[in-house]
Amino acid sequence: MINITLPDGSVRQYPKGVTSLEIASSISEGLARNVLAAKVNDTVWDISRPIEEDARVQLLTWNDDLGKNAFWHSSAHLLAEALEALYPGVKFGIGPPVENGFYYDVDLGDQTFSQDDFARVEQKMLELARNKSEFTRREVSKAEAIDYFTKKGDEYKLDLIKDLEDGTITFYEQGNFVDLCRGPHLPNTGFIKAAKLMNVAGAYWRGDESRKQLTRIYGITFPKQKELTEYLERLEEAKKRDHRKLGRELELFAFSEKVGLGLPLWLPKGTLLRERLEQFLRKAQTKAGYQPVVTPHIGSKELYVTSGHYAKYGADSFQPIKTPNEGEEFFLKPMNCPHHCEIYKTRPRSYKELPVRLAEFGTVYRYEQSGELHGLTRVRGFTQDDAHIFCRPDQVKEEFTKVIDLVLYVFKALGFEDYTAQISLRDPEKKEKYIGGDEAWDKAEQAIIEAATEKGLRTVTELGEAAFYGPKLDFMVKDALGRRWQLGTIQVDYQLPERFQLEYTTADNSKARPVMIHRAPFGSLERFVAVLIEHCGGNFPLWLSPEQFAILPISEKYQEFAQQVQARLEEEDIRGFVDNRDEKIGRKIRDAEVRKVPYMLIVGEKEQENNAVSVRRHGEGDLGSMPVEEFIGMFKGKIAEMINN
Repeated sequence: MINITLPDGSVRQYPKGVTSLEIASSISEGLARNVLAAKVNDTVWDISRPIEEDARVQLLTWNDDLGKNAFWHSSAHLLAEALEALYPGVKFGIGPPVENGFYYDVDLGDQTFSQDDFARVEQKMLELARNKSEFTRREVSKAEAIDYFTKKGDEYKLDLIKDLEDGTITFYEQGNFVDLCRGPHLPNTGFIKAAKLMNVAGAYWRGDESRKQLTRIYGITFPKQKELTEYLERLEEAKKRDHRKLGRELELFAFSEKVGLGLPLWLPKGTLLRERLEQFLRKAQTKAGYQPVVTPHIGSKELYVTSGHYAKYGADSFQPIKTPNEGEEFFLKPMNCPHHCEIYKTRPRSYKELPVRLAEFGTVYRYEQSGELHGLTRVRGFTQDDAHIFCRPDQVKEEFTKVIDLVLYVFKALGFEDYTAQISLRDPEKKEKYIGGDEAWDKAEQAIIEAATEKGLRTVTELGEAAFYGPKLDFMVKDALGRRWQLGTIQVDYQLPERFQLEYTTADNSKARPVMIHRAPFGSLERFVAVLIEHCGGNFPLWLSPEQFAILPISEKYQEFAQQVQARLEEEDIRGFVDNRDEKIGRKIRDAEVRKVPYMLIVGEKEQENNAVSVRRHGEGDLGSMPVEEFIGMFKGKIAEMINN
């Protein structure tokens, strides 16, 4: 008998060689019908694979990300089987799952493939899925694998095999299709009930532009047709909410090829929105004991050599700026932390004044390939709401917990309610990727895990996702369309204080190293604004909206009164404009609705006599007439409720 530990901590005994499917069946028939794969210890397995020794087992369904991965990985194989049936002689590269669906890179030879072919391939996929063909795993020798794909004439699989070690190679078969694959896979193709090909593009084999360009076919599948329909509806909604489209329509930001790819230009309304975000966080930071600092947009090469960033990223960054002085080189600032280390060092520090919290809205520059740039979510110049806390080792957990509170405060004020905290640790099998010793890493990782647990956060743990200098807590936020974004981040760092020789004087007058906590609740203003635009569809929280009201006089006679109302509102830091156009009031209302202005204040004879406004709320309609002072009180009350409750 072997002991199987389930996620709830319970331990069950089963005969040696039990499968995950048999474990699921012993729990409930419903679970057995829905289990797609299993996580055995730290590896995802087929549910038909025997377990030979004590293990931790998590049964994965469609509701688990790893379950979806297995579903979509199997769907990539189903796509390949359909292509092989419809396009004789097709050769296959790789076919992995991605965040939403899967793709397969294929070489169709002289045959063409376009969106016009999607329906035929989708139909073939579903036809093959109905056969309920089992995915069968088979271990093969390297010689056998080479022999099989040599006879098949598939040079791409042979190229993959040459990097594999004998004894680690497996084939998966379903129906008439055989693939080189580590798995895992579904029990059979019958789980796949709905299929849709989404896109076709070119992709160089192994990302090498000197090699052949293959055809990359993207698709997505679901266990129910209803789920595919809902997904496609969400995609249509996402197109309407695309931050690039709304950013242009709402006149928030722009890009110019003359300025440079990936370098956003903030227009007046976008700048107002951005400034309000900064003011909001500055106020919260001041209350939490942060001190503002400002650092240059460039730094000496030696600064980044000391920090370790040059060795890690220098070759892929913007290249050095040379000066007339021989050998003098500067870099565009790729991050703020080395500068803040130097600020800490400007004078001796005592244990009594720690923690020191330094905050900066610092613009940084990182080179991204042009093909990877995407609106505000992937740019070459962006502003981080960066802060670095220098504290004693005994203060790390408390400070980390306070930062979590600040991140959650930001999310609540902006309407992000669905989030998961990802504990990003180093890969224990690849320690050479990281700087620093085991003791410091273990302390840092433990502090993060304990703080997240004490705050009751819903967490997932990811090995290999740590920064090169320390572990971190990344906040993964789901937007209104169910998409997941990485926004806020908090990182514990024992390495930079060592590299920069940072010190403080202890109670016994000896010297000690502080611990450094990196934090950015927004992450970057550009990315945060992009996600926020799409999350709320351009209908920003009232306190953040760059235009909070539009005053709409019903005729030219009431323009002077409209200007008086505007002046009074702006005295209370309520921002907006007067629409003085020679248009009918219905047109003015429609245009303000399109601009997503939260409040439309209509003024005419009656309103002028009573020093009042007739109020309309965007998306809600008429709220009736009220005195200007009453509107101000209502407006401020709503903002206080959003930010403080």
